[in-house]
Amino acid sequence: MPASKTKRPKFTKPATPRQSQILTYARDYAREHGFSPTLQELGDHLGISKVTVYEHLTALEERGLVLRDRHKARSLTLAPYVELPDERPTNLPLVGRIAAGRPIDAIEDRETLDLERIFARKGTFALEVRGDSMIDDQIRDGDYVVVEKRKQPRDGDTVVALLDNGEATLKRLFKERGGYRLQAANSNYKPIHTDKVNVQGVVVGVIRRY
Repeated sequence: MPASKTKRPKFTKPATPRQSQILTYARDYAREHGFSPTLQELGDHLGISKVTVYEHLTALEERGLVLRDRHKARSLTLAPYVELPDERPTNLPLVGRIAAGRPIDAIEDRETLDLERIFARKGTFALEVRGDSMIDDQIRDGDYVVVEKRKQPRDGDTVVALLDNGEATLKRLFKERGGYRLQAANSNYKPIHTDKVNVQGVVVGVIRRY
């Protein structure tokens, strides 16, 4: 008989932000010290009572996300399939803030830059840029623009517009008397004037790799 496939557990993520904080701290503590924190240490770190920590851990245990021996103070273990917010590939460690010419301002508490939360809204998609018509807006050939599906852009928004010939273009959109102007951010390109425009979306971000 063929081997049966391992079924994905029903629960892999904490149910609340507080549960995520508890598991994240327990994971980080174990990595640093080689053993898990006590309930009191968890409570002290998060500013909550030991009883509240116990209640959260009981809920997490019922979901199969943690294992523990209630007779041992440092027996808390995370299930191997637990998914924590800062372990998603779209999360980058935010280690400080910097201005040109000044040293980095370190962040004491662990923070992350969640690209998914910033860009992955409903109806958002990405396009790879080809050409230099938007170079003065710092959108370069090879960049990826993050586009939010929106049919009603504001005047001056950078949009993905579908032209009458079926081609799509990336330009700033301006409403004019009797029509619209699709303006490049490069003086080498002439603006496109049209009496109607089919906007596919508005640019909300740019991603670049060096």
